[in-house]
Amino acid sequence: MGRLVAAEWTKLLTTRVWIGLLLGSCLLVGGFAALFTAFAGNADSGIAPVGTPPYEQLALAVSANANILFVVLGIIGITQEYRHRTATPTFLATPQRGRVVIAKLVAYALAAVPMALVVMAANVLVVSVYAGAKGDGPSLTGDNLRVLGGVWAALVLFTVIGVGVGALLRNQVGAIVGALVYLFVVEGVIRSIPATQGFYKWLPGGALEAMTATFDLTDLLSAWQGGLVLLAYALVFSLLGTLFAVRRDVV
Repeated sequence: MGRLVAAEWTKLLTTRVWIGLLLGSCLLVGGFAALFTAFAGNADSGIAPVGTPPYEQLALAVSANANILFVVLGIIGITQEYRHRTATPTFLATPQRGRVVIAKLVAYALAAVPMALVVMAANVLVVSVYAGAKGDGPSLTGDNLRVLGGVWAALVLFTVIGVGVGALLRNQVGAIVGALVYLFVVEGVIRSIPATQGFYKWLPGGALEAMTATFDLTDLLSAWQGGLVLLAYALVFSLLGTLFAVRRDVV
C-alpha cells in the first residue's frame, strides 16, 4: 500500500493541476477575506466590526470557501485515469482495484493536509494585515483556533469526498459540474425553502458551517457533530466509489 500511495503522489506532483488549484484557492480566499474585512462594521453589510469575536470567527472561516477546489482536486485525482486512458495499465499493474482507489484516497487526503494549511495561512495573513490596518487584528486563540481547526479538517474531508465522487462518476467534466451545481445551487435551494430548511444541517454545506462559522441563523449542529456528519459523507462516498471501481468494467 505504501508504494501505491507513493505512486499517487508522484502522479500528483508531476502535473501542474495541484499548483493551479492551490494558487486558485489562495487567491479566492485572499480576495474574499479582503472584501469581508473591507465591509466589516458597515451597517448595510451585516458584518460585525473589526476586533469583535463574530467578525474574527467569520473572517477566519473564509478559507472554507476553498472547499469546492479541494473537491475538484479529489475528482481530478481519479477521473484523470479514465480521461487519459491510463486506468487500464494502472489496474493491470495492480489488479486489486480496491487497493488503487484506497491508495488514491489516502494519498489525496494526505496531500490536502499541507495544501489546506497554505490556504489557511493566506486567509490569516490577509485578515491580520487588513484588520490590523483598521485597528485590531485577530488573535489566534480560543474559538478562532477552533474555527481554523474546523476549516482544516473540512478541506481534507472534502478532498476525500471528491475522490469518492470521481470514482463513482468517472467522467471528469460531469463530476466537476455536478459538484459545482450541488454545492452552489442545490444546497442553497434546500436552505432557502422553509419546508426543507431543517434538512440543511445534515448536508455537507451545513456540516461545514457547523465546523467553522456562519452568517445565517439557520439551525446547525454543534462543531463536533458537524465534523462527524462530514466524516460520514467522506466514508460513504469512499466506500461507494471503491465498490463501483471494483465492479465496473474499464471503458
